Amino acid sequence: MGVVMSNDAKPGTFLEVEGVLYQVVEYTHVKPGKGGAFLRLKLRNLRQGTLVERTFNSGEKLSVPEVEEKHMQYLYQQGTDFVFMDQDTYEQHALSRETLGDGAKWLKEEMIVDMLMHEGEAMGIEVPTKVELKIAQTMPGVRGNTVNNATKEAVLETGAIIQVPLFVEEGTVVRVDTRTGEYLERV
Repeated sequence: MGVVMSNDAKPGTFLEVEGVLYQVVEYTHVKPGKGGAFLRLKLRNLRQGTLVERTFNSGEKLSVPEVEEKHMQYLYQQGTDFVFMDQDTYEQHALSRETLGDGAKWLKEEMIVDMLMHEGEAMGIEVPTKVELKIAQTMPGVRGNTVNNATKEAVLETGAIIQVPLFVEEGTVVRVDTRTGEYLERV
């Protein structure tokens, strides 16, 4: 178990607070007019997938758990669980939709992800920052529409809904930023 100063708890950092494992999602440094500076952290509970907001004094020591990342292949969804296989041992791990949070909407069968492990227990996944997925459903583009940056709604093969430019058609493979859900380009 390591220690990190609260000022260094940037997004992506793992913390253990009162026996619960968290990952920092958002970090805000607040310096009020009176009193000392403090940090407002938005944390994702690694076991439940829920988000909580906590405040810490500037310079406070926080516990960092030992979290290992293992390459896993997403196999299939079984009910509300998503099943992954360790690429080295072929051992399978199932994680619930709640535990995966937003990462679930970017998962495509056979995709390789980094699974977060703590003391042999699967805690969550790190989805690649850019994924390539096929447009399953969208309205046809309107010919002659020249409005700058006009977009339409599109449903991806995984069920995720994103905004795409008008010229993107069904069946097109697009690259998406999983951090923001933004369309990047056609592939």
